[in-house]
Amino acid sequence: MSVTPTAKTSLSLSGDNVRQSGPIRTQRLFLGIPYGIFTAALALLFIGPMVWTAVSSVAPSPGTAQTHGWGLGNYVQLATFQAGIITYIANSLFVSLLTVALTLFISLTGGYAFARFKFPGKNVLFLSTIAILMVPYSTLLIPLYVLLNSVGLQNSLVGVSLVLTMFQLPFSMFMMRISFESVPREIDDAAMVDGCSTFSTLRRVLIPAVKPGLITVGLFAFLTAWNDFVAPLILINDSDKITLPLAVANVRIQAQGVVNYGVTEAGVVVLAFPCIILFLVLQRHYVRGFMSGAFKG
Repeated sequence: MSVTPTAKTSLSLSGDNVRQSGPIRTQRLFLGIPYGIFTAALALLFIGPMVWTAVSSVAPSPGTAQTHGWGLGNYVQLATFQAGIITYIANSLFVSLLTVALTLFISLTGGYAFARFKFPGKNVLFLSTIAILMVPYSTLLIPLYVLLNSVGLQNSLVGVSLVLTMFQLPFSMFMMRISFESVPREIDDAAMVDGCSTFSTLRRVLIPAVKPGLITVGLFAFLTAWNDFVAPLILINDSDKITLPLAVANVRIQAQGVVNYGVTEAGVVVLAFPCIILFLVLQRHYVRGFMSGAFKG
């Protein structure tokens, strides 16, 4: 059987590729080992304290509710503290979900307006929103306390949600603006030609396109509202209206100022659990949201 020159050339090229694939594979393997070690060490650095806290919350320890054997004594003490942990979780959920809803609605409509429309003072208004980041968080709480008291929202979970929403707007508005700007305007024009109104274009075409950005904004808003300590501390007076972080801070101090580390660790686990689950479930969308607009143009 004779082999044509073309066939010989292709065979020699394929042989060269086979010979070259060995060193390339070896090089990738050696480069991958340090990367794997580094990422594993980094993961251990972040996961280690959480695992240690979870184990310590059920381990026997003197001066805690779990003095003998492994068990859930610390969680039982946390659950029965004052109004009960269910009340505090419900308060935190209400504040967090309302903050997420308000943040998503305002940042969605505002980001759409900043990205797609031209109006007088557009850049000034956008920069004014971003400028909230320059003001220290705690310095605004006392004026906000006075303002909410004048409108009857002081000592209210709704008032706490409004304050947390305000502090989420700079990041959320910026995130949604770049998300909308990463979507080609030709999509809007095509939807308009098909008979869609401005609102229909937003609802049917653009919202699915900026879904990763919305999920990123919602996730950040939830994590911030769920873990916030300062705003409920300043704005809430009634013990049955406090959020879970405040309840954990209150239950950790026992008689004569002794710190109950067991119940504190149990509270940290309860606080961290929904955040970890949400992040794991939404991680793919979260990364895509941060990448939106990165390759625009």
